[in-house]
Amino acid sequence: MRCTKVMQELSNYLEGNLDETLKQELCAHLSGCNHCQVVYDTTRKTIELYCDGELYPLPTDVRNRLHDVIRRKCQPQRT
Repeated sequence: MRCTKVMQELSNYLEGNLDETLKQELCAHLSGCNHCQVVYDTTRKTIELYCDGELYPLPTDVRNRLHDVIRRKCQPQRT
């Protein structure tokens, strides 16, 4: 699994909306990719803090904006 796929599926993973095969692939990627692990941890902790320790499904528009920002941050910087 590539980092871009992880970013696309991150919200689904956090919400528990992945089939078992995709979940295992994503977990395997997270265990070996420090960058994606940091994004995952930060996103999860932000949601937990915002929701007083409970995961909360993000509204669609917020989730889409979050995905857009994450995708832009994951793209190589142009010089």
